[in-house]
Amino acid sequence: MQHLTSAPRLTTERLILRGPEQSDLPAFTRFMTSSPSMEAQGETVSAEQAWFGFLTGIGHWQWHGFGFFTVVETHTGHPVGRVGLLKHSNWPDVELAWHLFEGAEGKGFATEAAIAVRTWARDSLGRDQLHSYIDRTNTRSQAVATRLNATTDGTRAPHEPEAEVWVHSLQSR
Repeated sequence: MQHLTSAPRLTTERLILRGPEQSDLPAFTRFMTSSPSMEAQGETVSAEQAWFGFLTGIGHWQWHGFGFFTVVETHTGHPVGRVGLLKHSNWPDVELAWHLFEGAEGKGFATEAAIAVRTWARDSLGRDQLHSYIDRTNTRSQAVATRLNATTDGTRAPHEPEAEVWVHSLQSR
């Protein structure tokens, strides 16, 4: 196993969150090229574009010191998705984002992993707020954001007009 990023290893009751590894590329490529959730959003890409996206994710860690974690189910050892922090050049704020691979939806993995990332962002990066940019028709991601106690007033993301801005307050409670 070759570490491609400086990502820490986070653990939850059922999950390990770690930086991307070369062995994650096939699952990531399947997700990006053919997953029903990507198809529903009209966001599937070619295998070559997925490869570039995977490398961009590694570069994101190098540039910002944060990025997507690969989420691995402890019991099976298989990757079930990606959850992490993003800040593209034209985005106004840091995003907390999640993508689950086919067959991993509906098990609470996104919420569990997002809580771990949110805690890490607060405790290790000093973040007091994160945002999620969620397509207004993506009710599953909206449900995750609600479980995370994020709120929205329906404001649209400037970089993605179909996405609503959800705000995660990380203030200690």
